[in-house]
Amino acid sequence: MQWEFSILYALQEIHNPVLDAIMLFITSLGDDGWFWIAIGVICLCFKKHRKMGLQLLLSMLCTFILGNLILKNIFARPRPCDIYPAVDILLSSRPHGHSFPSGHSINSMVAAVALFLNNKKIGIPAVIIATLIGFSRLYLFVHFPTDVLGGFAIAILVAIGVDWAFRQFAIWRAKKA
Repeated sequence: MQWEFSILYALQEIHNPVLDAIMLFITSLGDDGWFWIAIGVICLCFKKHRKMGLQLLLSMLCTFILGNLILKNIFARPRPCDIYPAVDILLSSRPHGHSFPSGHSINSMVAAVALFLNNKKIGIPAVIIATLIGFSRLYLFVHFPTDVLGGFAIAILVAIGVDWAFRQFAIWRAKKA
């Protein structure tokens, strides 16, 4: 865990008002998954993108259950800001709940990968945004690097699994027709 604090403390050294504002904005995109849910709902409104929106929302539901409801309670890892509360986290209020996996990271990356698997043109910028959201959680001292990386890994596996399930369903449906 010491190497993780080394990274987090190094990030504390680069704080400045402009970067602080940028990171607060970026992290807000992951708050409660609103940004990604909105994209999923918008996709559902257009027949061409309906499957993509459904995959995104289903993938997010899976990672919410797996990450937030199951894994966070199994690991019960404290957040860095709870271990060292003297570090200024910049957020208006301390985040609640356990640290592993990062909810912002897992939900952002699963949505981004779901988009990528369906449309690379949309997916590449989404993966960049998801990565920045994960980084913002480190910058703000509310997650460890392994919380973010673990969330990313789980998200990628879930998004690929949901995509695979959709493909299998399409094959089954085509055979039945």
